[in-house]
Amino acid sequence: MMISVALPVVLPLLFGALSVMLWRSHFAQRSLGVIGTGAMLVVSVWLLADTWEHGHVVMEMGSWPAPFGIVLVSDMLAAIMVVLTGIIGFATAIYSLSGIGKMSEKFGYYPLLHLLLAGVNGAFLTGDIFNLYVWFEVMLVASFALLILGGERAQMEGAIKYVTLNLLSSMIFLTAIGLTYGLTGTLNMADIADKLSTVEDTGLVTVIAMLYLVAFGVKAAAFPFFFWLPASYHTPKVAVSALFAGLLTKVGVYALYRVFTLIFNQEVDFTHEILLWVAAATMLTGVLGAAAHYEFRRILSFHIISQIGYMILGLALFTPLAIVGGVFYIMHHIIVKANLFLISGITFVMKGTHELKLMGGIYRTHPMLGVLFLIPALSLAGLPPLSGFFAKFIIIRAGIEAEAYWAVAVALVVGLLTLYSMIKIWAEVFWKAQPEGVETDDVTSGPMVWMWVPVIMLALMTVAIGLYGEPIYQMAAMSAEQLLDPSQYIEAVLGESRQ
Repeated sequence: MMISVALPVVLPLLFGALSVMLWRSHFAQRSLGVIGTGAMLVVSVWLLADTWEHGHVVMEMGSWPAPFGIVLVSDMLAAIMVVLTGIIGFATAIYSLSGIGKMSEKFGYYPLLHLLLAGVNGAFLTGDIFNLYVWFEVMLVASFALLILGGERAQMEGAIKYVTLNLLSSMIFLTAIGLTYGLTGTLNMADIADKLSTVEDTGLVTVIAMLYLVAFGVKAAAFPFFFWLPASYHTPKVAVSALFAGLLTKVGVYALYRVFTLIFNQEVDFTHEILLWVAAATMLTGVLGAAAHYEFRRILSFHIISQIGYMILGLALFTPLAIVGGVFYIMHHIIVKANLFLISGITFVMKGTHELKLMGGIYRTHPMLGVLFLIPALSLAGLPPLSGFFAKFIIIRAGIEAEAYWAVAVALVVGLLTLYSMIKIWAEVFWKAQPEGVETDDVTSGPMVWMWVPVIMLALMTVAIGLYGEPIYQMAAMSAEQLLDPSQYIEAVLGESRQ
């Protein structure tokens, strides 16, 4: 049913509006947060099933036919991303029951949470390049407001860097849209792809493609535009950090996958060679930054950057197996990275700090938390039989088959350095004794039960993807097939109106 493609956007907006109306009631805010994100997860699974059955689900807004009207489009990649948004949104809402205080709720935490989720889903599902820009701006407004909740100096400094670079990205994106419209006379992505295939001036098309690469590279925190991320992601509330880590940069990655498979596939030897170098540099800079730091969330922030490199590598190689690996890696990483940030929040409540040197002894007092940390940590490093092993294995195998040996070597080295960083956190936070002269009593701030529930849930999902990964692989394979054959998307959107 076509309505299934609209609900993941409409429901967060609806629950966000209800949260604003009932902002005086903390109970109502929290209840709407959990119910709203839970409902969004349910409809996202419905959309995934609908897309699996039909291949593409298209809804024309206002009954205006494409390319004249705005369309929402779900192919397998978009549907997967919407489901992942539902999972992380629901996990964050549950975690927030214990992890977000009443003061943050008073200043609009839950309405902003719903608005951010609506923006993310809108970006995944829009079939219009200008509306992709609009949804990016919705995300930027909501994420900036969430970033500064609390008003601390570090938050403000991080937010300034975050919003400045992202506004610059938006300006470049808008410029690219204007040039695209001037060249094709349309904003519908399927129609753009259809018309660009007949444009003779491929040089101009490539220039426009590079503008999109820069704009989305900033959003994805790819090299050399990544420095806003480690300067900001460690500053807000942990629930906000986890939400950002799981979703925001992946919208930039999704946009790269969308435009460089659907629209800009004329000069692959040039554009994807640049993407290959960007991927390698992103992996290296991110993991080296993580290796050099000793603050829990800052290490995890740098690892977001390094893992983005693996995702871009899948796109850069541009083979069916590489795209499968890239999509598989996105699915694995969103769950694992969000979970690691949530765990950092639990350790903060226990020890009152994120500095590794001031922590220690948690495994002796809370062995279960140590195990829950090791599951996503070792998965991030790519150890079997966890989800990260299979994601990296597919990409590395695709790199070998494509004879991109130097990129494979970089990916393997980055995997080893990732393992080093995770072992560093394990040794400092969980294994070593509490440092002398540092307060050993746990810092408590209310009931923590709701902080544990999503951590356990996401850890079980990581294990399940590793042990029973065949359905995940099949969805990734279907995504790759659709991405590498843009005619399916174009035909689904334009249909009889295609000239």
